[in-house]
Amino acid sequence: MRFSKLYAPTLKETPGDAEVVSHALLYRAGFIRKAAAGVYNFLPLGKRTLAKIEKIIREEMDRIGAQEILMPIIQPAELWQMTGRWEDYGPEMMKLKDRHNRDFTLGPTHEEMVTFLVKDELRSYKQLPVFLYQIGLKYRDEIRPRFGLLRAREFIMKDGYSFHDSYESLNETYEACKQAYSRIIERIGLKYTVVEAASGAIGGSESHEFVSFAPIGETNLLKCESCGYASNDEQAPYKGDYEKYEEEEKPLTLVHTPNVRTVQQVADFLGVKPSRIVKSLLFVGRNGFVMALIQGDKELNVEKLKVQMQDQSLRLAEPEEVLEAFKVPIGFIGPVGLNNVTIVADYGVKYMKNVVVGGMKTDYHYVNTNLGRDFKVDIFADLRVVEPNDPCPICGKPLSGSKGIELGHVFKLGTKYSKAMNAMYMDEKGELKPFIMGCYGWGVSRTMAAVVEQLNDEDGIIWPRSVAPFEAIITIVSVNDEKQKSFAEALYNRLKEKIDVIIDDREISPGMKFKDADLIGFPLRITVGKSLADGSVELKLRNSKKHEKVSADLEKVVEMAIKMLDDYDPHKRE
Repeated sequence: MRFSKLYAPTLKETPGDAEVVSHALLYRAGFIRKAAAGVYNFLPLGKRTLAKIEKIIREEMDRIGAQEILMPIIQPAELWQMTGRWEDYGPEMMKLKDRHNRDFTLGPTHEEMVTFLVKDELRSYKQLPVFLYQIGLKYRDEIRPRFGLLRAREFIMKDGYSFHDSYESLNETYEACKQAYSRIIERIGLKYTVVEAASGAIGGSESHEFVSFAPIGETNLLKCESCGYASNDEQAPYKGDYEKYEEEEKPLTLVHTPNVRTVQQVADFLGVKPSRIVKSLLFVGRNGFVMALIQGDKELNVEKLKVQMQDQSLRLAEPEEVLEAFKVPIGFIGPVGLNNVTIVADYGVKYMKNVVVGGMKTDYHYVNTNLGRDFKVDIFADLRVVEPNDPCPICGKPLSGSKGIELGHVFKLGTKYSKAMNAMYMDEKGELKPFIMGCYGWGVSRTMAAVVEQLNDEDGIIWPRSVAPFEAIITIVSVNDEKQKSFAEALYNRLKEKIDVIIDDREISPGMKFKDADLIGFPLRITVGKSLADGSVELKLRNSKKHEKVSADLEKVVEMAIKMLDDYDPHKRE
């Protein structure tokens, strides 16, 4: 490829809406361009990197016997209604109607579609197991698309689905896919971890996430350095002790608290610790309102609440909804006198006394509120977000914390979808049984962003060799110098037989060429310049400041280029 022909418009300035490094650098380096909020065009450089990521994924999926298919993006509502997810999936699902007023969705995932695909085709246990996968576009109407490719409304994903006649068979495929995912992320060149995870709207009995480390990651990781336990904070159970309040109950009092709404504002106004306050959070689900109670100094784990209520459609109530239903602003809502609303409380609330709660009246809070006497709880559950330094649920040692970007997620679905959709096979006894299923997702486009988040410097991107759009760039310092041009062209023709290489033959200043090469992040730069007159060219790895001078012999330059690329570790800085 010739740079003079490449459509790669690089920019000096960072786009105004770029919140993270990957968004800024991929935009500036000419990999992506925004079409709408959360929707992006992939330019030639971006498409080349995507293709290399997809190639690695395909090779590892094929290696474990998965077969590639392609399913439609548009899915009929009836399939999702069969499993109950038409309502459960929530507002992130993009829904539309065709000219005949029939409901469809732009698929956020394909469990229903793939189950429908095989239900009348796989009839016997002799045909199982079967593992199918696809790589294609997915759609989720994020309330706030952000972080470029990391939280987009349209994105590229690999999703796979396996069908089995036993849980032993499912477990084998599940473990094989976990190993394949580890190979994928290692071949790409990222530092990562594997953690237990919540199954969310996908469902199932067990799931694991593959997470690349990144300080801006939206996945909060917890790990025990003592026993090796690892989880994200959505899944980790709280196994610590709860503070038990040993004190007499005091009289319930309604206190005027004008313009005081948040926990910290209430604590400051009343002169109490946040731990003496019980937060009352109202959610709306398919069965109406649910109030969740949690200690004021703790964070509510919404995923745990959804699992407890078996309602993935639960969402925080809007202020307008609360005001209309309860005639009180959301900041003053509380459990005292609340009727016809299911109240779910964290276990810690059970042991509290004389706490502060919303007064169910504008500008008022109750103090000295007590469970049983002043309000009731329908369900107690573990609802708190586990944090660093909380005890490990396995060995009790303090957990450490870090952040990361979820790239892969595997699920044991069991019979959730096959039962709902009457997808059956005949076992060896001639009896009809629902398929036992697994699900395996990988975020392809977000992998590109995750690499940039982990591998960059002040000059631009530092691509691993495996997914770089080109492994090397030959930079001609002066295209008007016939000797430089002739040698560079000969080197280009020789080198492109062995690696992906691009030649920078543009008639611009050498400084601009060097800046573009660093910004885009080619692993190796070969500079053909003034030193050619002395019989040498310069080779420089993207992660190094050192320039290696090599004799201007084509075979020696090719040999050195391959050796340097073979030894290249983008995580090292020289």
